[in-house]
Amino acid sequence: MDPHAIAPIATAVAELPGHSDRRHGSRTPTFFSLFYSYMDSGQTLIGDGTVTDLSSSGFGIRGNRSVVPGMNVTLSIDIPGMEKPFSITQSRVSWAEGCRFGVEIKTLTLEEKNYLRFFL
Repeated sequence: MDPHAIAPIATAVAELPGHSDRRHGSRTPTFFSLFYSYMDSGQTLIGDGTVTDLSSSGFGIRGNRSVVPGMNVTLSIDIPGMEKPFSITQSRVSWAEGCRFGVEIKTLTLEEKNYLRFFL
């Protein structure tokens, strides 16, 4: 190798660490309205937004209140065909970037899993 040769400079688009590697399945684009609530400094805060995509293990959300990874949130989602909002009481924020964030669903009943599977 020529000691005077110039090595090419590698360039890449920066990603959030592990952001794209965490997904455990394909994401389905959606547009469902939702409310979400969480505790912050002893107060219950409520935000509203849109579910932008879903998978069998979580949701992508665009909301009007900021959240932080690791935070537990309760979701109330307006899904077409359901009379009442679809409630998920146990979910955790897995990543957050501005007004966008992802939540991991901790537990769902078999009936809830089957209903969500319809949209996947």
